[in-house]
Amino acid sequence: MRSCNALMASIYRSSSVRNDHPDHHLGQTWTFTARHRVISRTGWHVGATSYRMNEESSKETARLIRYQGLFRFLNGFAGIAAIALSHEALSQDLTKALPMLLAALYIASANGLLQRFDESRRAAVCRLFAFIDALLLGCVLGFLQLSPIPSLIFFLALQFNALANGTWQKLVIDNLAMVIGIAATMFALQLWWTTEVSLAVCLPPLIALGVYACIFGRNSLRQMHDQHEKISQLEKQQIQLKLRNYRLSKYLSPTLLKAIQSGKDVKLETHRRKLTIFFSDIKGFSELAEEMEGEPLTNLLNNYLTEMSQIALKHGGTIDKFIGDAVMVFFGDPSTKGAKEDCLAAVSMAIDMKKHMKELQQRWANQGIRKPLEIRMGINTGYCAVGNFGTEDRLDYTLLGTEVNLASRLESAAQPGEILISHETYSLIKELVLCEERGEIQVKGFQHPVKAYAAIDLRKNLKGAHRYFEHITDGFSFYMDTDRIRNYDQDKILRSLLEAAEHLQKTRKP
Repeated sequence: MRSCNALMASIYRSSSVRNDHPDHHLGQTWTFTARHRVISRTGWHVGATSYRMNEESSKETARLIRYQGLFRFLNGFAGIAAIALSHEALSQDLTKALPMLLAALYIASANGLLQRFDESRRAAVCRLFAFIDALLLGCVLGFLQLSPIPSLIFFLALQFNALANGTWQKLVIDNLAMVIGIAATMFALQLWWTTEVSLAVCLPPLIALGVYACIFGRNSLRQMHDQHEKISQLEKQQIQLKLRNYRLSKYLSPTLLKAIQSGKDVKLETHRRKLTIFFSDIKGFSELAEEMEGEPLTNLLNNYLTEMSQIALKHGGTIDKFIGDAVMVFFGDPSTKGAKEDCLAAVSMAIDMKKHMKELQQRWANQGIRKPLEIRMGINTGYCAVGNFGTEDRLDYTLLGTEVNLASRLESAAQPGEILISHETYSLIKELVLCEERGEIQVKGFQHPVKAYAAIDLRKNLKGAHRYFEHITDGFSFYMDTDRIRNYDQDKILRSLLEAAEHLQKTRKP
């Protein structure tokens, strides 16, 4: 039972975030909505849990009543039979037979009396009847003058019933009642302990104990089988819920998913925090989308977003959303390492994306995509409103503010293959990242020009000099990473460059 309840509790915790209507384009919004619904219905869950607890308590009380009734019936009539066999003159002496008749009447009517009480009092009345049962069993042992073998059988039956259907407290109370019954009977009837043993007297309690043990064992096996089936079903449900939650987790970045699973409350609230915001898109993707078929285009885009997302997550970024080929990532919430570290992580991520884009270009070229696709990136740092926006039924975890707009405008103003950063971002990472000044640029939505810089690479990667060269213009794309060129390829590259230069010189227009 405990393992079953623990498993049920584990399933309830693993299903804290679940799906009601999968709007795939609203991944984060929808997940927070579902989480919010679970939280907003906490009262319902408490009520349902209380109902389940009451139901389990009622079932346990009914089980105890059944076994106590079985114990009363078997051992009660076995005791009466044993007394009748040990006192042959009992049928002629009504004063001695009357207690036995009253005991038989009690045994026959106890269950009916118990059912007349409401469920709230039934457990307490059952404990009272259990005390009376043990008391009467003690009276039986007194009548039998504590004859060793039948007394031992009745004693074992009482211990088995108390331990199997109660606690140590019940065991102590039942034994105390039995001792009281023995003492009262032997004192009232002036009986003394005897060592005489009659096989006929031993037979009724032995049969009663055997029947009780068989019924209890059969019911216990059936209950264990039912519990195993329930546990098996719960394990299957748990696996299904874990798979569902795994699928849902794809709509959230790991940092946000961790924050939700930690049990934090989700409300319509925001806070201001200094963040570094990143935007990127692919130059020329719209034109390519018009030329390609749907499935190849989908595969290309999904592959691009997957690999860029892996880079973002590696650097600790929170992926806000995908809009077509555009990616929005921010650093500094829900966890932060400080404005400078967050800013450096964002720029490092952008540099890795830029380098990885070269590998993707080569891969796409091998797939027959002739048009070179270049990534443009914009980064800005500043205070934004971040949190849950929307309604009580639909939430979107995102950020708003002028600084977000500036990051988006910098991305639009960047050249293909360029990482354009704001002055605020530059001031935080200039000692660690080599940047080139781009002067003041006019961006849409801002009254005054904005000073911008192009992030080249981390200074630690440059080793005192540029290790790569890049130039992109219409009809020409050149990129060379000297760290990755193998020695035996250098002559081949030099010949290719010379041939390209000669060809350009010959075709050069005057």
